[in-house]
Amino acid sequence: MLTSLPNLLTLSRIAVIPLVVGLFYVPEAWAAYTACSLYAAACITDWFDGYLARAWAQESVIGKFLDPIADKLLVAATLIMLAGFHRLTGLSILPAVVILLREVLVSGLREYLAGLHVGVPVTWLAKWKTTIQMIALGFLIVGDYGPAELPVTFIGTVGLWIAAALTFYTGWDYMRAGLTHMMAEQPAKPGTARSARSAG
Repeated sequence: MLTSLPNLLTLSRIAVIPLVVGLFYVPEAWAAYTACSLYAAACITDWFDGYLARAWAQESVIGKFLDPIADKLLVAATLIMLAGFHRLTGLSILPAVVILLREVLVSGLREYLAGLHVGVPVTWLAKWKTTIQMIALGFLIVGDYGPAELPVTFIGTVGLWIAAALTFYTGWDYMRAGLTHMMAEQPAKPGTARSARSAG
């Protein structure tokens, strides 16, 4: 049910994206901290919606559909804005590219395997990747508006590189598991063998 609390929490992650994006255009410290707070709140809902859905037996097809999409939209929008406002520059763009490409790869892989009725479980390493990535992006959103005595941008950049390394590894791990099913011989559809004999 779309109006259940877990699904509403998921939808809130999508709803907050325009606010986070808009705050990038306000060159003030309060805007950076507000954007970071909204982003952090959205990340927290990522844990709560799944937990509540399982605890309250409210897991739904639409919830399973929206949850990963909300995550990917939030991350993609944030990375694009960070690059667009030069909070990610030079080689620091590379981990952002790796993360975005991995999200596209895993999404396509999940869609293909869903057609084979094969699930792709989330590994603990992937959860660590997500956690480090969320923290790193939070630091980068604040960027130079952070305390002068704390290297906020540096911490965020290092965290993003670590997340990208884990992203690459887990992406390859998912791809390797998917290739096992892709390369497996698919059962012939009914009538295929008979049609082949008739053609001969």
